[in-house]
Amino acid sequence: MMRHFKPYEAAVRHGGGLRAAAHAYPDAPKPWLDLSTGINPVPWTGVRAPDESLNALPDPVDILELERLAGGTFGIGPERVCAVSGAETAIRMMPLILGPSTVDIMEPTYGAHKESWRVSSMAPHAISKDQALNSGAGVLVIVNPNNPDGHLFDRDTLIKLARKRDRLGQWLIIDESFIGCALHASIADQNIEHLIVLRSFGKFFGLAGLRLGFMVAHPKLKAKMRGLTGDWPISTEAMVIGRSAYADQAWQSQTALRLKQDSQALDQALITAGFEIMGGTTLFRLVRSDLAQVWFEHLCQHGILTRPFDYAPDTLRFGVPTSETLPRLIKALEAGPCR
Repeated sequence: MMRHFKPYEAAVRHGGGLRAAAHAYPDAPKPWLDLSTGINPVPWTGVRAPDESLNALPDPVDILELERLAGGTFGIGPERVCAVSGAETAIRMMPLILGPSTVDIMEPTYGAHKESWRVSSMAPHAISKDQALNSGAGVLVIVNPNNPDGHLFDRDTLIKLARKRDRLGQWLIIDESFIGCALHASIADQNIEHLIVLRSFGKFFGLAGLRLGFMVAHPKLKAKMRGLTGDWPISTEAMVIGRSAYADQAWQSQTALRLKQDSQALDQALITAGFEIMGGTTLFRLVRSDLAQVWFEHLCQHGILTRPFDYAPDTLRFGVPTSETLPRLIKALEAGPCR
């Protein structure tokens, strides 16, 4: 029977927790291989902010320029693009921006959406994928592609849903944090008053620690968000890297291809180990096994951290390793508890 030690508790929440895992398993091989998050393991490398720019406050003009460039990438004007310190910030701000309402959240999904509304004394209601398309709540939250199962609504379905809800004065929040894996499904380019799209920068570009994301919404909501986050919502480093990375189309194309190939190689390794693949994106895979919790601890013993789920103890999520680190995972899988 598996004990609920600190690395398990940390990973259950939202992945990560390498320090707790390293403390619990001091004899595990180092360095640890963190597969508990869906972050590109090969980050974008390029222009960084010059030292002298970090000696001054971020320039609001530079923030506007980043929003203009990001808007061009999303297919929408900069007046609807609001830079924030990660999509997580926008998620937590939604109740303050929209105010009290009935809230439906398509689940299972990223837990911060439920947490943000609960903290604001709302009582969000969990609904299924099928129920989401007919929700009558004042606010409907859908993560697309969904985390952790990778379910993807097609673009036309979500556009029709957004327009229907707009006519009724109902809000639709689409969290596109993993859309870098499926850009064809994005609806960030839609100019619909009651539509809010959240975008992450760090996941696809492999720079989660930079803390950069965007809310794409009606200008009046952008003004509310800016009023809450202040004049310097992001760092100078985030502005410089964000502008340069979004302009690097060649890197983005090459990365999309590499992630597709690496995720297919991961599939083969997981199937060979006896896991049932439930879904995912090119940044992560969700798998099922009756011994999922045993596997979690076994992999920790090999210095590999994955993501368990307390509501589904027979599942694990694996971030996509690189071609260089995949052999280490395969070796640990071959020595697994089921062998």
